[in-house]
Amino acid sequence: MKSEVSKKLVAAALLLALALVSFFPIAQKMSQPQTFSHAIESLDKKQETVLELTAASTAASAAITLLPGDAATPIAEKLADLSGYFLIVLCAIFLEKYLLTVTAGAAFRVLLPLACLLLAASLFICRDMLRALSKKLALFALAVVLIIPTSIFLSDSIETTYRASIDATVESAMQTTAAIGKATDEKAEDEAKGGLSGLFSKVTEGVSSAATAAVDKLKHVLNDFLEALAVMLVTSCLIPVLVLVFFVWLLKLFLGVDAPAPRLRAHTKPQVSDERQAQ
Repeated sequence: MKSEVSKKLVAAALLLALALVSFFPIAQKMSQPQTFSHAIESLDKKQETVLELTAASTAASAAITLLPGDAATPIAEKLADLSGYFLIVLCAIFLEKYLLTVTAGAAFRVLLPLACLLLAASLFICRDMLRALSKKLALFALAVVLIIPTSIFLSDSIETTYRASIDATVESAMQTTAAIGKATDEKAEDEAKGGLSGLFSKVTEGVSSAATAAVDKLKHVLNDFLEALAVMLVTSCLIPVLVLVFFVWLLKLFLGVDAPAPRLRAHTKPQVSDERQAQ
């Protein structure tokens, strides 16, 4: 009997020591950005890409307003609207960056030490209940630590495929913006110099033809921006949500938690008594 109690005391001491190790050195290390340097570097690159796309779309929208006529006005409005969606992506990236260290620190500072303490207490009292609760806390802590790194890894895998397309979109938008600015500058210089009306007419026709060509090219630029925005929304917003749903499903699978679907009750007609039927 004494040997069994001593074994339980040794096991409880080991679990208490594990809780202290998780609470102090491991939690402190997991709360530092240097621990997730690769993931933070990936998020910084994604943030830089979003800022480049936002700047390119805003510059293209501003340049379109310099073109004569209103043919390109809808394209300018659509490009200006993209800035709001890119802001959503940017907020999602910042949220991932901050939660990366916060969730890991909370898991190793709160959840895992509490799981160890409950498991140590289960050696003496309420064995089944406390042991099951400690298991749930440990699995939940593991899921909390892995959710964001997993989503970042999947996002990087997708963005690597579309990286060349996104870079080409930014470059094409910058070239088109520069071409529009050059055409309008030439028109302004020629108007400043004055001269014959025939020369002015040729310059105006040249600018109009350049504007038409720019509008055709800006249509493709807008499509490229929409494709880049779709990629960023999927990688920065949709994938983290899907990873979270996947880990929740795994937790339910391992913990045996069933989520019963709501049942619809069938409405039955009231039965008429035999006497009323006879009447």
